[in-house]
Amino acid sequence: MTTYIEARYHARHREQLPGLVALAAKVEQVHADALAVPAGLSALLAHLIGALEVHMKKEELILFPAIRRGGMPGIENPIAVMRADHDDHGAEMERIRALTTDLTLPEGACRKWTALYQGLAEFIGDFEAHVALENDVLFPQFEPAAGR
Repeated sequence: MTTYIEARYHARHREQLPGLVALAAKVEQVHADALAVPAGLSALLAHLIGALEVHMKKEELILFPAIRRGGMPGIENPIAVMRADHDDHGAEMERIRALTTDLTLPEGACRKWTALYQGLAEFIGDFEAHVALENDVLFPQFEPAAGR
């Protein structure tokens, strides 16, 4: 399952985010005077690139190798850190939704703005599926029942 998560979600997030940052920056620049412009979105997405990269590297280099070996004593501790990261990233997804009025395009939105919100919807859906797979399926297999 860890290999699937890396190939399906980690790789996809790494593909998605740089293009979304560029689109968001373009929309913010071109439509700076528009009431519905998601001001600050490109900065939030750029921050998310770094935060997600650190998180995914911790999984790829530390937690997932341990899981592939069948676990280790104390594995619930790095899992707890990953769950906390997931909560933090979930709050960032809510901030994206707030900045974009829940991905609602303004009337007459241009192609780039439309592509941005479509890309964000895909990214958020991928992110939520990724977190659910880890939190609800993978991690519970390695956590003491009382710890959940």
